[in-house]
Amino acid sequence: MAKRDPKLLPSVFASTHGDLAISDNLCDTLAKTPTLVSPTKFHNSVHNAAAGYWTIATGCLKPYTSVSGYYWTFGEGLLEAASQALSGNTPVLFVAFDIEAKGPVGTMQPSRGVFAGALVIAPEPSGNRVAELAFSVREDERLQPSSARSANAALVDGNAMANGLPLFEALADGVPRDITQALAPKLGLALRVSPARG
Repeated sequence: MAKRDPKLLPSVFASTHGDLAISDNLCDTLAKTPTLVSPTKFHNSVHNAAAGYWTIATGCLKPYTSVSGYYWTFGEGLLEAASQALSGNTPVLFVAFDIEAKGPVGTMQPSRGVFAGALVIAPEPSGNRVAELAFSVREDERLQPSSARSANAALVDGNAMANGLPLFEALADGVPRDITQALAPKLGLALRVSPARG
């Protein structure tokens, strides 16, 4: 929809856990048969594997950033992408994702289901924009992150990236909306989402 050449987009990939199924498999193999650890699985277990595969698949030689911030990963990744777009005066691809946790690792780092979303964030309007975002960082001890509508929230309940859903709802609704994404316990990213003008 953005009609941007993927080869020309710097990117920010945000994932709370990366691939927990592969991490669980590696831990199990290390505990039982350490000499059988798969080099390919080890390669795919690193946090920036998804970003690396994206750049290979698209032929993109632009820089990428891989972000993890525990409960606050979505907001921190979004802020990183917007900051890069503004400071570099260039569109930036923002991708946020988390998958199902498996095995014993899942008891320590629970995540259910699959959730992923992507945006191209640009510093200047284009004819293909869906919305305009205005944002500021705010410190507030009473910070309450925005919630998704209950029917939608139930679809991604328990996924580590589910707190990104309110932004995608606002983009789909096409009406002005204020959203707060948590960045830390008392720090938030305040977003004003406005439908694209003409």
